[in-house]
Amino acid sequence: MAELTYKIRLQKEPEGGYTVIVPLLPGCISYGSDVDEAIKMAKEAVELYIESLAAHGEEIPTENNTLEYSLTVSPDIKQPA
Repeated sequence: MAELTYKIRLQKEPEGGYTVIVPLLPGCISYGSDVDEAIKMAKEAVELYIESLAAHGEEIPTENNTLEYSLTVSPDIKQPA
């Protein structure tokens, strides 16, 4: 199989460490005590996720047709008095 690339999102947790999600793979979530471990664990989670999809004959999603943007907004939200 060709190499596949997936975007991941790391969220710093208040109690320490990082939770990692893979937006394109629903339910593919991992955790690491630091950034390096979180990325390592995410790679393992993605590999297992893809192996499971292949074993079940399901389509393996790719990022090929995905556009990604970051938006900055300044909503005018009034706080309750």
